[in-house]
Amino acid sequence: MTTYVLVHGAWGGAHGFRHVRRLLSAAGHEAFTPALTGIGERSHLASPQVDLTTHVTDVVHQVLYEDLDGVVLVGFSYGGMVVTGALDAIGERVRSLVYLDAFVPGDGDSLYGLLGVPVPPRTLGTPWLVEGPERPYEDPAEAAFSRPRRTPHPVGCFTEPVRLSRPLEEWPFGRTYVRATATEPGVPDNPAFEAAAARARSSDAWSYREVATTHLVPQNRPRELADLLLQLD
Repeated sequence: MTTYVLVHGAWGGAHGFRHVRRLLSAAGHEAFTPALTGIGERSHLASPQVDLTTHVTDVVHQVLYEDLDGVVLVGFSYGGMVVTGALDAIGERVRSLVYLDAFVPGDGDSLYGLLGVPVPPRTLGTPWLVEGPERPYEDPAEAAFSRPRRTPHPVGCFTEPVRLSRPLEEWPFGRTYVRATATEPGVPDNPAFEAAAARARSSDAWSYREVATTHLVPQNRPRELADLLLQLD
């Protein structure tokens, strides 16, 4: 039995992995989908104080309080920032690290920094919630379920830098990058994802996979994603 911890992205929630979680569980494995504070299922806890450290702590506590070990840790999109930031606390419990169409930061990188977006001023009265882009879904029923559940995201999560004591390639676990290859109308290609995919393709320390869909892989291709994760077992 393998233990999977699936970390969702910005504007989403743990519910975005519900299909994948059920498929992994049906295959006889444990699958945890921590809900990040201030968005999705926990949007009632949104505040200007929610930042990347908050979400790192959400994931670290899930692993430590459940006493999980030998974990396949998956970070989707913004979740790549979160799983990276969690490594100094739980890296010894990770067997394999998977970035799913995700940001792959180094120490001191922020999400806005990786995108080349100027950091907005954090002064009294300035907006602290960021609205997300519209995303296409392959299944109309999934779109009808998911779109009302997308929530604004606290900006501190995008501006706070990751802390990582050593480069990813020096950690003693497997590393996989999964790239969604289909383009999205009206959404420009993400240069950070392209850079991360190129890094994985060119390094013996990484495995590289592709899924022929748009960015919302867990909701567009849950069976394909579950099968890919099971192949890491």
